Amino acid sequence: MSKIGNKPIKIPDGVKVSVANNVVNFEGKMGKLSMNIYDGFNLEIKDGFIYVRRTDDKLKVMHGTLRSKIANAVLGVSEGFKKVLEIVGVGFRAQTDGKTITMQLGFSHPVTLNIPSGIKVEVDPKTQNIITVSGVDKELVGNFADKLRKIKPPEPYKGSGIRYQGERIIRKAGKSQVSGGGAKK
Repeated sequence: MSKIGNKPIKIPDGVKVSVANNVVNFEGKMGKLSMNIYDGFNLEIKDGFIYVRRTDDKLKVMHGTLRSKIANAVLGVSEGFKKVLEIVGVGFRAQTDGKTITMQLGFSHPVTLNIPSGIKVEVDPKTQNIITVSGVDKELVGNFADKLRKIKPPEPYKGSGIRYQGERIIRKAGKSQVSGGGAKK
């Protein structure tokens, strides 16, 4: 029995959910999203809740996953998802024009990435070191934020690089000066 898969998903006010030909369509104030249903699963929409039902016990491993993806889609079209990244380092900065993001990260060249459709990227205009990635698809937002972070992950000595806001970086002590015991003349 799947504990997560059997939980009903509450449909918030202002969100419309429809099922047709193994495709679920979600529509809310933040946008639209559609998702394929795995074979062997049925969705039942009743009294403002979505129930995920499986037809065979062999599908037990995917039951909770499908329910979580549907819950994330409902939350995404009603509230949206957001990841905030910080760029830490001397001279490190970013700028965006809506279609691409360009970052100066201490390399010999600026790093430019295309922003995928369905994602909105904003850079704080004052400091140019806080990047906000937002959208309705949780998976797409998380993957793009991770792609940005992997360009220059935070290093453990100075802590410079790209990190999630609030992320704790474990710092290492640098080389220490050896006192005494040197070569005698």
